[in-house]
Amino acid sequence: ETNTLPFHPFEMQQGDILRMEKEHQVLKEQLKEAQEKYEQLQSRSSEEIGALEELLKKSVEETEISKNELDWFHKDLDMQVKKWQQEKKENQENLKALRNTAKKQMDTNDRYLKTINEKEKQYNESLNTYLETSNKLANEKVKWEELIKKSQKTCQAYAERAVEAEISVLRNWKDTEVCKLNGKAADAEANLKVLKSLSSSASAAPQFKSQIDAWEIFLSNVKKQLEKVEAKYEEKIQRVKNGEQNCLTEMETLDLPPP
Repeated sequence: ETNTLPFHPFEMQQGDILRMEKEHQVLKEQLKEAQEKYEQLQSRSSEEIGALEELLKKSVEETEISKNELDWFHKDLDMQVKKWQQEKKENQENLKALRNTAKKQMDTNDRYLKTINEKEKQYNESLNTYLETSNKLANEKVKWEELIKKSQKTCQAYAERAVEAEISVLRNWKDTEVCKLNGKAADAEANLKVLKSLSSSASAAPQFKSQIDAWEIFLSNVKKQLEKVEAKYEEKIQRVKNGEQNCLTEMETLDLPPP
């Protein structure tokens, strides 16, 4: 028969010892697991500590480098500040010079503006005077143009009358010369008629032959001279009509004495 009563004083109720053994076993396993985890953590911590120490060493080195860079940066900054201060000083001096130059330029511009205004006033006065004078001259020009037109018409009329007068004189000279030559030709023809009548008989012909020949030559020369005179005077008349000057000269003719 199985005893189911609690085992006093270790059990308050039946099975407490067995349950405690199980719990103890579980705790041992948990302790073992915790021990393994601790060892793993310790190993990993050693690795991490080594890495951190290496990182710290590197950081210290970088800090030294950064310190050197910082010193260099401070030196460079000091140089840049000095350079900037020098540039600022130069810029201030340049600005001061530019302001002085600008003031001088403004003063000069004011003088120029005053001069321009005075010149513009003088120009306007001169322009008004010019316009008044120009209007007067324009009116005078119109009057003179009208007078010139009238004078041109008068001159044209005088020129036409002068041409007509020159032509009239040339024709008178021509007619006079032609009349003289026609008279000589008529006399020569009359004398030839008489001489030819007297030499109609065979016995008298030799006696008058030389005279007849001389009068025929004379008549031929008179006719040639007549043609020449008419042609020359007609040429002069045409030249006068064409507007040529200095054509009013009497033609020199050959003196043709009768035989």
